[in-house]
Amino acid sequence: MSALVRHRWWLSAALALSCATHAQTLHAQAAPATDPATPAAPAAPAAAEAPASAASAPVVNSDLDAPMFYQLLVGELELQGGQPGVAYQVLLDAARRSGDEELFRRVVQIALQARAGDQAVIAARAWREAIPTSLEAHRTQIQLLALLNRPAEIPPVLRSLLALTPPDGRGALIASLPALFQRAPEPVRVQEAFEPLLREAAARPETRFSALLVMAQFAKNADRYETALIHVRAAAKDFPNREEPLLLALELLPRRPEAEALVTAELQAKPDKQSLRLAYARALARAQRPADAAREFRILTQESPEEAGHWLALGSLELDLQHPDAAEAALQRYMKLVDKPASSSLAERAIAAAGLDKADKEARQQGQLLMVQAAEMRGDFKTAEKRLAAIEAAPGNLDIAYRRASLLARQGKLDEGRQLLQKLPAERDQDRRARVLAESQLLRENKQWQAAYDLLGQAATQAPEDADLLYEQSMMAEKLGRAQEMEALLQKVIQLKPQHYHAYNALGYSLADRNERLEEARDLISKALSFAPGEPFIVDSMGWVEFRLGRLGEAERLLRQAYGSRPDAEIAAHLGEVLWAAGRQDEARRVFADAARRDPANEALQSVMQRLQVRP
Repeated sequence: MSALVRHRWWLSAALALSCATHAQTLHAQAAPATDPATPAAPAAPAAAEAPASAASAPVVNSDLDAPMFYQLLVGELELQGGQPGVAYQVLLDAARRSGDEELFRRVVQIALQARAGDQAVIAARAWREAIPTSLEAHRTQIQLLALLNRPAEIPPVLRSLLALTPPDGRGALIASLPALFQRAPEPVRVQEAFEPLLREAAARPETRFSALLVMAQFAKNADRYETALIHVRAAAKDFPNREEPLLLALELLPRRPEAEALVTAELQAKPDKQSLRLAYARALARAQRPADAAREFRILTQESPEEAGHWLALGSLELDLQHPDAAEAALQRYMKLVDKPASSSLAERAIAAAGLDKADKEARQQGQLLMVQAAEMRGDFKTAEKRLAAIEAAPGNLDIAYRRASLLARQGKLDEGRQLLQKLPAERDQDRRARVLAESQLLRENKQWQAAYDLLGQAATQAPEDADLLYEQSMMAEKLGRAQEMEALLQKVIQLKPQHYHAYNALGYSLADRNERLEEARDLISKALSFAPGEPFIVDSMGWVEFRLGRLGEAERLLRQAYGSRPDAEIAAHLGEVLWAAGRQDEARRVFADAARRDPANEALQSVMQRLQVRP
């Protein structure tokens, strides 16, 4: 027998054995047990010491007939021979004839391994038709249709699966749908495909809650925020003890500010709901509303003073609000909590010796860097340098290098700071990009507009499609008084990244500030607000353009809203000027004085105060 023939013979024998074993397992329960009176075969010597229970185990025979055995063998041979399409057809026919779930599962697997999605769906459908009560067949077909982005075909299968599912499990089944479509390329199709079925489910008590939430989630994914809010409100009203609708309302907050009322009403009625308050505080921080977020974190630190993370978040927000003393107090409390001395017990000493995990180390390092920034903001460079030197970090850490460069620049050593950043290792494009952005930010903070413009321009020539680099360059062009160049750069940013709302806002604000093309400026800022409603700096821009259009009442309303969320000196300058123009000079002076205490060097504030001859 040649080597090739021998190889094929052993392959056939192995496959036959595999198929026989497979069939024996499938039909074990259907096969009759061996007659206990039948004498047992002599045991092999190696099994002489086996337990008596194992020696007397009944022999189970398969009822697999010869044609089916041969069909399974042919299918497996075709698969091993590199013919998955033929194997699929042979084994699918066998599965249909036998009605065996394991065989259907095998056919689906073969199709998926061959990247034949449509064939996998056909097999799953045949499986469901052959065994209508199989929950796995239903689930497999639904998952495959979702994977292939065929949402319109899912509702009939889902209806059938819901009918098979016990009433107490139907809500969880519906609640699992959004996970199937997290990355759906056409979320509108998903929302429209499921809406009729979900409305039916919302009419039944056992599935109403899940159906309302899933309808809201699908509508949100499809950018139909008003519809999403309607479903969230219905869920919050009908299920007042459930927190999920309120958490979803927070996800709608950037596009539907009115969703906030649901959360604030709940916190007012139940102020001890810390998990909801924490989610609300984080949502406010993401919405660039540091004053409101800090208010919520202050409450959280009072209610849970031993929760270190609350103090870290509060310290970061206080820094953002230009409150270095309050920030340092919060951060010192954070460091005290994370650096508690370990107990003398052996177990706790072992845990301490193992050190913090990666996330804890990164959070602690963040707290240390914020402490450096607080000292730097107070002008205490010696303390800042001491704190910076105490931070343990890998060489080349950009955050630490930037803080060190910033300290050097504040002490008149800008060139040294730049060299420090330039020497950082940057083997990958993303590292080089981050290094450029850090150096340009250092130059910007030190009012080196031309140097920052040149640096960003050089980087942009290497990456002409990088919208963020172009945006930063446009900001430097504006500082250099190159309005037309700034506008051209921002238009290119919008072309490359149509949802870059900062570009719309910057262009609109620039026009308003120059008192040019005010209606166009208003349209641009409205576009920015459509992407980020309530974002304080964009609301400030809209207030400023309304002022330029002579609408003092609307300008004041918007600027008060922006200043309340983010008491920034530039927003204060705009609000103060509007109040001044409205004849309320004393109130304007109070706004100017409040802002000057926090940020006395702000250029916009100093400019308007000089123009109006207001003493600091």
